[in-house]
Amino acid sequence: MTAKGRIDFCTVCRKNIEYTFQKRNITKTIKNTDYSFNITVAVCNDCGEEMSIPGLINKNIQEVDEQYRACEGIVTVNDLEKLMKIYKIGKAPLSLALGFGEVTITRYLSGQIPSKEYSDILRAALSSPSFMEKKLHENKDKIAPAAYNKAMEAATQLKNLFSVSDKMLRVISYVFEKLGEVTPLMLQKLLYFVQGVSYALNKKPMFYENCQAWVHGPVYPEVYDIFRDFKYNPIEDARFIIFEGTKDELTEDERRVVDLVVNTFGEYGGKVLERITHSEIPWKQARKGYGDHIPSSELISMESIEAYYVEKNADYDFSSEDGLRKYIGEMFK
Repeated sequence: MTAKGRIDFCTVCRKNIEYTFQKRNITKTIKNTDYSFNITVAVCNDCGEEMSIPGLINKNIQEVDEQYRACEGIVTVNDLEKLMKIYKIGKAPLSLALGFGEVTITRYLSGQIPSKEYSDILRAALSSPSFMEKKLHENKDKIAPAAYNKAMEAATQLKNLFSVSDKMLRVISYVFEKLGEVTPLMLQKLLYFVQGVSYALNKKPMFYENCQAWVHGPVYPEVYDIFRDFKYNPIEDARFIIFEGTKDELTEDERRVVDLVVNTFGEYGGKVLERITHSEIPWKQARKGYGDHIPSSELISMESIEAYYVEKNADYDFSSEDGLRKYIGEMFK
């Protein structure tokens, strides 16, 4: 594709001319090993020779760095920044907590590539709060009490995330990615709708956690415990950046379900979504015999969710946003 409007001086043609960005494979030897890298080059639209464009060398360095790290399984600068944010810890304390020299993380953030051994330690800390707790215990005497306590508290909170299934975490993370503001009440209802639409379109549940028929609609208790401190406020949870950019993503069919729910039900606040669930048979059946304000922990059976949403899908066609909006409109009536 021509980079229309991009013009620079071609040393072969000896004039300013348009150029096109293309990808080219190069081979570089690093530590006696040959690697193939795919880098961006600027090609003159007239003579076809490569052109030297300002900023392109830096871009190539970044491309080679990212591809080398990916090839060798080395953590990235972005991974380090995530680690610091998740555990609310600075560069020097993190270095000491992991058993490194005090300026090690600073050097890595500046672009120095970690050894495989150190990279594996960093990756373990990023993916396992239990591992981070262990390293903090081992090196407690090396870091200030305030930094230690902050990081330990963050590790404990992060462990709470793993009280639910990986699939549930992926869905929550994707909902956060798609929506700017989500309150705990809103999230609970969206998860319930995701489960129902998954049954309708994919013939299976999105996740295997059971929800309960609480006063304010369907609630997944484990998810409630994770976000209870946010109360009625939008959720701002740095812990979920641990899942950004990971390979274990939702499938295309699963993303489609979440997209449909977010683009329709996600347009409404938690209280409105609560009203919709109160009009649906699964919640009403589970609440049978309870007064309006009487707490209960009765399960909303997966079978009732499946039966209800499969039936409604036949009436409204949940495979389209229009069908879901039509259904929502009927629920308001």
